[in-house]
Amino acid sequence: MTETTIESHPANSLIPPLDEDDLAVLMHDIQENGLLQAIVLDRSGRILDGRGRLTACERLGIEPHFITYDGAGTDVYSLSVNLKRRSFSKGQSAMITVKARATLGHETCPESGQEACPDSGREARPEKGHTVRDIEEQLGVARAVIGRASVVWRHAPELVDSVISGAVGLDRAYDTARQKKAQTDSAEAQLAKLRNEDPTLAARVVEGELTFQGAWAERKARHEEETRQRRVATQLLCEVLPSLAQVRGSKTFTLYDPEFAPPGRAVTREVIAHAATALEEIASVWKERDLP
Repeated sequence: MTETTIESHPANSLIPPLDEDDLAVLMHDIQENGLLQAIVLDRSGRILDGRGRLTACERLGIEPHFITYDGAGTDVYSLSVNLKRRSFSKGQSAMITVKARATLGHETCPESGQEACPDSGREARPEKGHTVRDIEEQLGVARAVIGRASVVWRHAPELVDSVISGAVGLDRAYDTARQKKAQTDSAEAQLAKLRNEDPTLAARVVEGELTFQGAWAERKARHEEETRQRRVATQLLCEVLPSLAQVRGSKTFTLYDPEFAPPGRAVTREVIAHAATALEEIASVWKERDLP
């Protein structure tokens, strides 16, 4: 018998193929008893159930027989019958269910509680027995296990297929996903804080020009420089203005003699005009800052 190429339904493709040992057992059973269970196809001729049986028949040179599933919810049907038959762990079943929910259009809409949001362009499937949530109930997979698988799907997607194949346990993958989530949350918190304190530096981090460490170092350096400048300005104003205020109404101005002025520091009309402007500016700033 020549090998037949039949496409698998997307839901059926989520189920890991039989390993060689399990396939050998199946081949022996078919050789001894014949193909007792037909291979199930959808209306388009894609495999919903029986991919392993088809492979076994092809290797044995036995002509398989097919039936067409004519019910609703072909993807959910395919998942349900395969997950029930195969000896998957709860973790594998949960991971397959979560992957199906995301890739086959069954995401849960938080606003309505249905398995597809109204604006997603897909119809929700509330009929009993035809939703991914029903599969969870049929398989007896605890919501907590589904929750762990969901965390892996969102935060450690590179481990999803390893969990499904059984190469990595769900608990181990969940621990890795939690660590990545914590790192992501920490990075998001740092970015939010940096955006609040210095949006320009935050943008450079997002663009990859700076690391968080580099951004905070630059922020610290800027802060220290700003502090130094405030200190210098404060000391200068405290030296100049109180002295100027003390000579108000005295004869100091009339006693000014250019002959005794230090080099480069003579008081001219231009200097007086600039000083007057400076006093107006400082008065305006003090008013805006509501300083005494």
